[in-house]
Amino acid sequence: MQIPFGPFTTGAWLTWLLYWVWSARGVKQATRVESSLSRMGKYWLPIILAVALLQPLKMFSGTVLDANFVPPALWLVWLGLLMTYAGLLFACWARVILGRNWSGVVQLKQDHELIEAGPYRYVRHPIYSGLLLAFLGTAVMIGEWRALLAVAIVAVSFWRKLRLEERWLGEYFGDAYADYMRRVKALVPGVL
Repeated sequence: MQIPFGPFTTGAWLTWLLYWVWSARGVKQATRVESSLSRMGKYWLPIILAVALLQPLKMFSGTVLDANFVPPALWLVWLGLLMTYAGLLFACWARVILGRNWSGVVQLKQDHELIEAGPYRYVRHPIYSGLLLAFLGTAVMIGEWRALLAVAIVAVSFWRKLRLEERWLGEYFGDAYADYMRRVKALVPGVL
């Protein structure tokens, strides 16, 4: 019996996307925002490229991007699905805890608060951590080098974004953010 993993993965990502759009209502007004041109080049174009790499496009057939980086094993597909779900749920938990301070772009809010509760106790950027885990899980399910390249592209994009966020948060919160950075790793608890 073949299990249709594609709809489960697509459904999870679409559910996450719908929640993300819905939960953007009612956030605080911004006081400082990164320019649209900067966002497009640093984040949106890489994300679009990464999502394209995750698609089963014929242009990848017969190339190294189409080759497997993991063996085609059912247990790996299940593991990838679990990683995708866990990552998306972790990102949603972080989004809930961040509340009205959340933004999909680099910005500071009116009365911005430094959140250290929930997943922010473990990593400074749990939304990125969760999404990276979800992308990695999806890559494991696909099993091809193109999917792993997509994860690398997303990781570089998120790293660039978090560096700017941290600079702005450091300027805004001063010593409190510097202390938070010393105590809590950026993406992987105790590692990175």
